[in-house]
Order: sequence, then C-alpha cells, then structure tokens
Amino acid sequence: MFESLSAKFQGAFSSLRSKGRLKSGDIDEIATEIRSALLDSDVSLSVVESFIEQLKVRTNEVLEDLNKSTNPANAVFEIVNSLLIEILGGSARRIRLAKKPPTIILLTGLQGAGKTSLAGKLAKYLKDQGNTPLLVASDLQRPNAVTQLQVVGESIGVPVFAPEPGNGVGDPVKVAKNGLTFAQDKLHNIVIVDTAGRLGIDAELMTQAKRIRDAISPDEVLYVVDAMVGQDAVRTAQAFQEGVGFDAIVLAKLDGDSRGGAALSITQVTGKPIMFAATGEKVTDFDLFYPDRMASRILGLGDIQTLAEQTKGAFDSETAAKLETKFASGEDFTLDDFLAQLEAMKKMGSMTKLLGMLPGANSGAMKKQLEQFDEGELVKTQSIVQSMTPMERHDPKVLNGSRRSRIANGSGRQVSDVNSLVERFSQAQKVMKQMRTGKGGMQLPPGMQMPPGMPPVPKVSAPQNKKKSRSGNPAKRALES
Repeated sequence: MFESLSAKFQGAFSSLRSKGRLKSGDIDEIATEIRSALLDSDVSLSVVESFIEQLKVRTNEVLEDLNKSTNPANAVFEIVNSLLIEILGGSARRIRLAKKPPTIILLTGLQGAGKTSLAGKLAKYLKDQGNTPLLVASDLQRPNAVTQLQVVGESIGVPVFAPEPGNGVGDPVKVAKNGLTFAQDKLHNIVIVDTAGRLGIDAELMTQAKRIRDAISPDEVLYVVDAMVGQDAVRTAQAFQEGVGFDAIVLAKLDGDSRGGAALSITQVTGKPIMFAATGEKVTDFDLFYPDRMASRILGLGDIQTLAEQTKGAFDSETAAKLETKFASGEDFTLDDFLAQLEAMKKMGSMTKLLGMLPGANSGAMKKQLEQFDEGELVKTQSIVQSMTPMERHDPKVLNGSRRSRIANGSGRQVSDVNSLVERFSQAQKVMKQMRTGKGGMQLPPGMQMPPGMPPVPKVSAPQNKKKSRSGNPAKRALES
C-alpha cells in the first residue's frame, strides 16, 4: 500500500544525504518534498500541515548540533521516523480483557468495510492465543450476512451464535443480548458481535448501533475501516465517533493498492489508536498494528521484527530444535531438512509479502525481482524433493542421470529443474558450513536462490588461491576450460 510513499521518502533522503552540511533552506526543501509525498498519498491536509510544522521546528532547533554529527541527514531521518510513529499512534494497543469474563467486543463500520471477514480473523487470532471466542451474528440486514459468518466460523473452528436467519428477519439487539447469555452459559471468555453496516451514514444505522452497545455494554467497540477508501474513511470515522463512539480502529484491506492516507490520518483525526490490521484475504493475515514497524516500512527499512515472528511461528519447536542441533553439531544440511523448511514457508503465507518486509524491498532491482517472483515455485520445488527416495534426500550425490529422470517424471517437472535444484542445494550446504566455521561471513555464493524462484542474494567474491575442481561431465568440463 505504501510503495509510492516509501519511494518518495527514499528519494527525498537520497538527495539530502548528498548535501553534507545542512542549512535551513535544505530543511525547507525536504519538508516540501515530504509534504507533497504525504498529500499525494491522500493524507489529511490538517495532519500533513501538523507533521511538516513539527518537522521544521524539531529540525531547526537542533540544526547546529545536527551538523556536528558525522551524518546530519541520518539525524533528520530519525526525526521523520519519530514523527511518523507519533501520527500512527505511538505504540501498539491491545484488547482490554474484562475482569469478569466474557470480554465483549462490538464491531461497527460501513457496509463493505469487511466487518464479517474481519470478525473471523479476529476470532482466529484470539483462539490461537488460547482464548475461547464466540461469534454473534447481529448483522440481520445484509443479504446472507448470517450465512457468511457461519461459514467463516466453521472454517476456523469457532462457534457462531445465530438464532435468526437474517436477510431482514430478526431483532439484532435481542440476538446480541442472547448471545452474551449463551457465552456465559458455555464459558466462552470472549464474545465478538458482528453488526450491520450501511452504504452511508444515516440515523437508523446510528440508532441500531447505539441500542446494541447499550444492551451489551461492550468492553471494546472497534471501528472497522476499509484502508482503501482514503479520506472518506476518515470522515466516516469522525461521524461514527460522534454518533456511537468507539475505542479503537481496525484497518481492513491494508494490502490494497490505494495510497494509504486513511492509515496515516485516522488516528490523528479521531484521537483513537489503530489496534489491528488485516493484510490479506486469509484468516491468518491479521495482527496487532505496530506504529513503529509501519513507520519503518514506509521509510524503506523493512519490518524485520514481524518477519522474525512469523518465521518463528511457522516452525514447530521440535523441528526448530532439531535443525539448530544439527547446525551446531556440524551435520550436513539434507534435503529432508530443506523439505521441512518448505513446509514452514508455506505456513507463513505469501512469500512475496514476507520478502516485502526486507529492507529496500520497495526500491530498485529487488522490487522488480519480487514482482516477478512465482509463488508456485515453492510447490514445484516441494514436488521434486518429495519424488526422491529417503536415500536420495540424505545424499544427493547418488543422483545420477537415470535417477534425475525418474524424479522429473514423478514430479511433473523437467530434468533441468531437478539439476537446478540439486546444484543450488549443494551451494546451500557449502554456505551452512561457511556460516558454521565463520569463513566467508554471512553472505551466500554468487547467484544462489533458495528455493528456485526466490530473488537472488547479493554476490560475493570467489575464494582466492584455491584450485578449482573440474566437473565429471565432459561437456561441462569443456565449457569450463
């Protein structure tokens, strides 16, 4: 979502770094560039003006000290980073759990904002943390809203309280109250109430939302915002805040291709924090919103913390411990280990999205490589490894021509694909040894890709004064010569 804004920020700081010692005019120049970038991203004018004013004040106050540092441009960068974190809310906000269960969460928002889908994502998120959530279908207006919630609940293994068919039938206030009683009887510690939305703000919507709120006294009222809507989302949020009131914001569709102004405006305009963000269509594409991490991504620094958390969560403790022990003991990295990694990577979701969390992912050659990345390569690579026998996975050196042909046929791939995987895997084994012994640092061999289709890693210099081994293949040996 923030690719364009990120590119403009990086361009502005690139020109600033080339200046060396900074003058007041340089600060005005970068402030103008940042102002233009924020407005182009559909950020509220009032938020932009406040941001730029604070940037100029903070920078000019310490301009003399900045120029005494070895990198004054970097110091300005840190000021911008801190300001971005502030307008995004400062720190992550978590759900306030009721002292006496169940904790009641009321979802509000416009029709089309994605409330029902988000209710499922929130329930899955809370269930994974050891809670026992209950979904309550109080959206009785939108066609098939009840059925949709039931399907979502079934897919994640969370019960849905839905005594009414919906489609205009039933009393949403009564359903919400009875849902709370049901949760207490069945010992659910969290209740998530899905309510009806409208295509626009109207008195009926506000009245119904307030009646449900008053009937169940929720611990948290969350306003669901479609992050792709832009300034309309901010205006609607203000109207909901005045008409119903809410405690925090949930951003839906943060993976969209809009300019992202809502995310950068809504907290400052409403004074309410963003609590969660949905970043994709899968029920697992949902997490707490971290202002510092989002600011880091906007400024092109990536989001290593989230990437590390998702990577850690993808590996079960037994597999992770096994790989760590093998690495420490000096055992060879095998294709069985590689297969375990592929399985974990599939659990992590979109590799393009994950790689986009790396620093610099939105600029230059890496961005082009990510755009060309084929998600299907993971499945194809996995099929090749699964077509091997246990002996072949343990010792790829036994893979002669006939074995490779059999594997290619079994996986529906070409022999060249098998050859490419084996060659890259051989390089990976060497890298593991280099990392273990401390030789060659943490870099990988030239052009290595693990798995096939992943963006190539940076090249490194070849080892010096070492005799190069010759291939056993006559044709390849002739090419080497």
